[in-house]
Amino acid sequence: MAAPLSCRRFLTIVSKSSVSLISAIVFAFLDALDAVMCLFFRVLDELLEGESSPCYCSAARKGDRVEKEMSESLFGRGNMIRDLVGRIGGGNWGFGFGFGGVGKLGKIRWSDCGCSSCVSWMRINGEDDDDDDDDDEYRLHLVVQQPERAMQENDSGDAANVQNVIFIHGFLSSSTIWKETVFPNLSELSRQSYRLFAVDLLGFGRSPKPRNCLYTLNDHLEMIEKSVILPYRMKSFHVVAHSMGCVIALALAAKYSASVKSVTLIAPPYFSSSKGNASFEALRQLAPRRVWPPLLFGSAFMTWYEHLGRCVCFFICRNHRLWEWLLKRLTRTRELHFLITDLALHTHHSAWHTMHNVICGGAKMQDEYLKAIINGGGVRVHVIHGTNDRVVPVECSYNMKVTAPAIELEIVPNADHNSVIMGRGKELTKRLEGLWASTL
Repeated sequence: MAAPLSCRRFLTIVSKSSVSLISAIVFAFLDALDAVMCLFFRVLDELLEGESSPCYCSAARKGDRVEKEMSESLFGRGNMIRDLVGRIGGGNWGFGFGFGGVGKLGKIRWSDCGCSSCVSWMRINGEDDDDDDDDDEYRLHLVVQQPERAMQENDSGDAANVQNVIFIHGFLSSSTIWKETVFPNLSELSRQSYRLFAVDLLGFGRSPKPRNCLYTLNDHLEMIEKSVILPYRMKSFHVVAHSMGCVIALALAAKYSASVKSVTLIAPPYFSSSKGNASFEALRQLAPRRVWPPLLFGSAFMTWYEHLGRCVCFFICRNHRLWEWLLKRLTRTRELHFLITDLALHTHHSAWHTMHNVICGGAKMQDEYLKAIINGGGVRVHVIHGTNDRVVPVECSYNMKVTAPAIELEIVPNADHNSVIMGRGKELTKRLEGLWASTL
């Protein structure tokens, strides 16, 4: 038995070494290509818009807001080609032109989709708006499910005997994930007792996708406040979130710890801030520079390469109506699954900044948020994670449990990042109802 085991071990080592070598070659090529595309987009932006868009190819300029609200992963991702050229040129020159703030270059890039559904948020009171100063008028797109019985409000503004629940989706997703899974499976009693709000986060779905925004964690929080909490005069609420939305949910619950009744986190990307640079730790674990498996390669490609990612968004997102039409013809279906259509309902600007500033940048704040939620308000926190999650490793939830033992951890066997919600809507909804009812 020893010989076969030794042989398998040897083949495993050889296989891993081969993948590492191929990864090094592939990513060295992508480093060079991204540097070239930086110059390409700079020229095109200047020709088509009169001014080139800021990028993060150089970390030479970083303002106060960058230090406080933006992720370090935006500036220090590293690029073999730019690093080499920088050393040759004295260490302060690169293909990029640094970050100097997002200028008011118009709300839509030439490389973004301008179809009616993608720019509907730009119309205020039915009229086109071209003034960047009116951004305060914009609101997130909401899917609201009101109690079936008539609601009567009391003096505080809350609906009598009705509890509020805010649902926050994950990266490259939308409110539809909740509309199709939890909303239809509520029990009759819950339909009378809960008012549900599923948001399309800023930059995704049918919500605004402004160009003069850096999509920081605070930007997302402010839009949820302005679109949901304040206009509906919420005095208390539950929060349910998936994936990237968990980072926003923790920040929201920490800010409103006296108002939040419970927090449910599904597949949270948690990285303890006590382990060095949490932003880079999140980047390395969620998007390792490896060619295999393909899912991780895709994550690395879109997360490490700003300009190559913009190429992909130009090809797919800008032409999403064409791809949807082709897929409908090929599959002979009238409607595509929402998980497919949601993938293209963003701009490169919104997705790129949200990935880094929320998922990576938010990692350094999560321990502080957990402390404020659990110790400050005694809020009940329930975490759900699938054992087969290849997008956000299940170890993230185990580590969260170690950091905050008071949280309730539920591991779902054989569930991956999406199937932990999809395909088990009835089970998940029943679990949520039990959690909400226990906080009365």
